[in-house]
Amino acid sequence: MASTYSQIATQTLGSATSTVTFSSIPQTYTNLVLVIAGTGSAQLDLNFRFNGDTASNYSRTYMVGSSSSASSGRDSNVTSLAVGSLNTSMSNCIVHFPQYANTTTFKTVLERANQPQSAGPVNAIVGLWRSTAAITSMTLTTSTGTVSTNSIFTLYGIKGA
Repeated sequence: MASTYSQIATQTLGSATSTVTFSSIPQTYTNLVLVIAGTGSAQLDLNFRFNGDTASNYSRTYMVGSSSSASSGRDSNVTSLAVGSLNTSMSNCIVHFPQYANTTTFKTVLERANQPQSAGPVNAIVGLWRSTAAITSMTLTTSTGTVSTNSIFTLYGIKGA
């Protein structure tokens, strides 16, 4: 039997907002995938927090490239995990949460995003939440500005084979 995606929840924004929350995430899947298709009022990062944790338990390593430049870097011991970005042009992010319900290991996050404009960047990010708690909720907040009306956030669960 192959792994399958099951839609857990979809939020299509009826108005611009700086916060999107998924709560009561079921623990019956092996992995989670969040697909984001939308725009922002400006170039903005999406900062994740899990289970309301605001302590300095998050880290990330990122790579960003465009038609004219590339960069990479690392953020350690921060209070949220910047893994996603939107621009004023339609942007797409796919964020994977492997073993999100495992209560014996820290949680990893893998993200890929693109902003399809003439010089728009693409990025890849690996993140870490230093907690063994299962992810039961996630809140996304913007770095600046708002996520635009009609942006779509869809959370899927994946059951292993």
